[in-house]
Amino acid sequence: EDSIMSLMKRIGLISVVVLALGAAAGAVPDVVWKLPTVARKESIWEKALSDMTAAWQRDTAGRVKGTVFPGGKLGTESAIVRAMRTNQYETSLFMVTGGLAQIDEGFNALAIPFFFKDDAEMVAVRDALTPDLEKRLNAKGFHLLAWTAGGWVRLFSKEPLKTIADIKKAKLWTNDADTKMTQWYKTNGFNPVPLDANAAASQLKIGMINATPSPAYLALLLGMQNDAKYMLDVNLGPFLGALVVTTKAWNAVSPEDQAKITAAAMTVVKKTSVDMPANDAKAVAEMNARGLTVVQMAPKDMDDLYATVGKLTASMRNDMVPAEMFDKAMAARDAYRKKK
Repeated sequence: EDSIMSLMKRIGLISVVVLALGAAAGAVPDVVWKLPTVARKESIWEKALSDMTAAWQRDTAGRVKGTVFPGGKLGTESAIVRAMRTNQYETSLFMVTGGLAQIDEGFNALAIPFFFKDDAEMVAVRDALTPDLEKRLNAKGFHLLAWTAGGWVRLFSKEPLKTIADIKKAKLWTNDADTKMTQWYKTNGFNPVPLDANAAASQLKIGMINATPSPAYLALLLGMQNDAKYMLDVNLGPFLGALVVTTKAWNAVSPEDQAKITAAAMTVVKKTSVDMPANDAKAVAEMNARGLTVVQMAPKDMDDLYATVGKLTASMRNDMVPAEMFDKAMAARDAYRKKK
């Protein structure tokens, strides 16, 4: 009987050791990524990000999870970038003119006012610049997951803007975090009013500004047509952004799961890029029904606008945009136009 009890104890001890060794040599612990964003709660961007993080958890069998914090609860894009640099957050969706340019000014090559006329031009230049931008991101400790595009930025105003002279006179909202862009507008004869990124709609009400750039979909969410009843039907620039993750967080995930994370990120691309033209068109139609007037610029005034701004953009080279990125953007756009 003693020998049987002794054997059972040894078996029990062996089982404990085996389990302990198994746990020590087991799978990498689950990863939880925090994803703060300034995207408004219940917006198309917040919903797409939530779907993406749900896909991460499902497709990696729970090895990678994500939690979205929308509405700027954890700060502005600049603040989020700073926090990611100290590993407080792992991933985020940034706009070119916001967090991406804060990480590296090379992204400003995609934010030159009136530089692109349509989606095809934007895509041609973006794709041409992507390898360089990925390298610049990597050098700063970030990895590019996927591009997104939230439609086109238009000018909403209290009075109709029909010429470049009208635009220059307008009290135009600019992001107070982007001091170089504000200075560029001033230097070139515009009348910028730098304010917090979330202040445009409220400042329109009190007249602090009388014009602001915005994508149509976002303008509808903010009820912008109530205080800015005119929309100039000219593309100021693409509402372009990208999903990024810190290199440290990215390297902590297996190659297999990296592929699944990237695939899930494409759901955001579809919902915020492929579907966006239809969403913008619906937004304009709905604002039209609520009193918005769409202003068409005469062909001659349109030519004057592009000719004038085309000359002014040269001043961005080396100041706002690194020279090599500016030159590559210009070359890619001109090559596309020549081919077209």
